[in-house]
Amino acid sequence: MTPSVIPLFPGLPGGPEVLVVLLILVLLFGANKIPKLARSTGQAMGEFRRGREEIEEELSQMDDDEEEESDASTSTSTETSTETN
Repeated sequence: MTPSVIPLFPGLPGGPEVLVVLLILVLLFGANKIPKLARSTGQAMGEFRRGREEIEEELSQMDDDEEEESDASTSTSTETSTETN
């Protein structure tokens, strides 16, 4: 029996695949443009992250506002019912 090798992460490329991709990038963009490309990609990721955080903050504020409104309407209805009794 020969032991079968099961890759730890079957969907991720290994060493040779990464080298081939890097070689293709150098051929397509040139060695001078790759740092600029990496920098612009990093900036885009940063902007995406900031936008996502802003949206999450807005959603949490909306949830907080809705909770405050529901608490206020509940306390108002409770006060009204105690006054009538």
